[in-house]
Amino acid sequence: MTARGVEISQLAKALGISYQAVKRLLEGKSKTFNAQNNEEAARFLNVSSRWLATGKGSMNPDAAEQDPPTMPAVPAPGVDSATGDLTIAQYDVSGGMDTRGKLSLEAEPPGIIKSWRVDREWLQLNVRSYTSLQNLCIVTGFGPSMKGMFNPGDPLLMDRGVNRVDHEGVYFFRVGDEGYIKILQRVPEFNGPGFIIRVISKNEDFPPYDISPKNPHLHIIGKILTVWKSEQF
Repeated sequence: MTARGVEISQLAKALGISYQAVKRLLEGKSKTFNAQNNEEAARFLNVSSRWLATGKGSMNPDAAEQDPPTMPAVPAPGVDSATGDLTIAQYDVSGGMDTRGKLSLEAEPPGIIKSWRVDREWLQLNVRSYTSLQNLCIVTGFGPSMKGMFNPGDPLLMDRGVNRVDHEGVYFFRVGDEGYIKILQRVPEFNGPGFIIRVISKNEDFPPYDISPKNPHLHIIGKILTVWKSEQF
């Protein structure tokens, strides 16, 4: 922090944690950051995350991670270093954020909201659990099958770091080249120790169906964390 000219308040804001939490760490009164905070602090300070966590090796980032020497230290992607606000981008179904190619959706969204800009307080109050800031993105609701939970065109906040169904919830997934947003539920197999995945729509006009988690064409893209539902007046 001294080498980069960073104050306690700046680091606390960049990580979305309290001033006192950082101060206690620096004074040796608390344990090290968790993995997520350590990674984000390393990016913000432009230092090696391994060195920051263990004190071993060089302070400077590894050659593969190091920015050109003329570049200043920058915060984690999507985080405004001045305000700490987080910009959450739209998931690109054309393939920009997914290596498996373009998805064919149930229906084309009626336009999209390209990004959200939120402060850390909103995130803490409305999104209590997620894998990392970098995994948060927006998916546009599409099709009538989930009407009641959200309307076509509504923005849905997704954690693309969740790629398996461990708990019942709303997921964005693909089967082959077809993309869906549905409720997925783990159901024990009738004649075996395993389980199947039940695919449930909110709209009762779309009956539920089952799919095997071992289906090679099934890919869980992410879990929907919260929905911004629009109402027309």
